[in-house]
Amino acid sequence: SDVCSSDLHRVPSELELMAEYGCSRMTVNKALASLAEHELIVRRRRAGTVVARPKIHAVVLDIPDIAAEVAARGETYGYALLRRSQRAASRADAAVLELERPGRVLALTCLHSAAGRPFAYEERLINLSATPDAAQADFTAITPGAWLLGSVPWTEAEHRITAAHPTAAAAAALELPAATACLVLERKTRRGEARITYVRLT
Repeated sequence: SDVCSSDLHRVPSELELMAEYGCSRMTVNKALASLAEHELIVRRRRAGTVVARPKIHAVVLDIPDIAAEVAARGETYGYALLRRSQRAASRADAAVLELERPGRVLALTCLHSAAGRPFAYEERLINLSATPDAAQADFTAITPGAWLLGSVPWTEAEHRITAAHPTAAAAAALELPAATACLVLERKTRRGEARITYVRLT
């Protein structure tokens, strides 16, 4: 939508971000530089930094392929399924998946690595009412994201990106101090009215 520049969302200053997330100025500057490079923010000397106007004609985010991203960095990709369980959807499960009628879900926890070091911690729920074949899929051999992309066509995806401290489980798996600022990607996919999956990547 058309908005005046004065209406654009202001990004906190580097000093404010350093204080909020406990990061060094170099870390904050590198993160902002990367966002500016991808045209998600606009940095103006003296005027500050604002969120860039949306480009309606462009796809802002694709469904990421972690293995391809790691390979593009010239590093060896690794993957491990840490936990797997089927259960009746809890109230919390139904809320994040936006289920009108709770059924059964498949809960998966995975660790992705790059060059032998932890890279991303994945917590995923799959709605088995919409995706029953997931119950028999071998997620020790294929990542949930790759299986879903190849097996379940989706029509809508919703992304939410934040900076946050990792949960205790994520911090342990990623071998990070609890106060580390991490990029957290939450994604929901749907096929028509059917809710397919919710994933949180730290």
